[in-house]
Amino acid sequence: MTIRIRRADERGHADHGWLDSRHTFSFAEYHDPRHMGFRALRVINEDRVAPGGGFPPHPHRDMEIFSYVLSGALEHEDSLGNGRVLRPGQVQVMSAGTGVVHSEFNPSRDEPVHFLQVWIRPRVLGATPRYSEWQPDPARVHDEKLVVISPDGRDGSASIHQDAVVTRLLLAAGASVTHELATGRGAWLQVMRGSLLCGTQVLRAGDGASTELAGTLTFRADAPAEALLFDLA
Repeated sequence: MTIRIRRADERGHADHGWLDSRHTFSFAEYHDPRHMGFRALRVINEDRVAPGGGFPPHPHRDMEIFSYVLSGALEHEDSLGNGRVLRPGQVQVMSAGTGVVHSEFNPSRDEPVHFLQVWIRPRVLGATPRYSEWQPDPARVHDEKLVVISPDGRDGSASIHQDAVVTRLLLAAGASVTHELATGRGAWLQVMRGSLLCGTQVLRAGDGASTELAGTLTFRADAPAEALLFDLA
């Protein structure tokens, strides 16, 4: 199976002092026509925000946006009246629809926050904005494969307006999982921590990999690893 690799050190980079951001796909001032997204997946930004720093209120529309916290704390507020401080392993999901204004801040005085922000194009425009959160059921927090986001809220996941299933992989060293990619779909793997073997390719934190060939994908952890797997129409 052909696997295309997007290495961590090939990503776009922006350093604003309070924010250190790595862009898997073109974003803001970073533009590369070869990397404009993958299917409905438009943005994967790996952000580190200094204590007290953050994104002031700003608008979005017609985009499915979620943040996955890896370490530290992330404070979310939006024009829908939601306010929440998220911790590692928690996810906030916002369907911007007809328009929403939100802010994201690091409320800590001494600890940076490290998180992924992901944008997925919706299958319908002009939807009613909405906000939801996800965190693993305590009984399943250590599951090797766990659905985080889906179009239908399956297995307790958050839902979005797109035929996209996002699964968290959490593997101990030496553990492996498989995923069946159906004909006509595409898969993107984003490694967040550790090291994974995908086919013959070694993927480390920050690396991405994609394929559009149907079949069985096998992921084996060389070291304890955490990753997000996107299965996209």
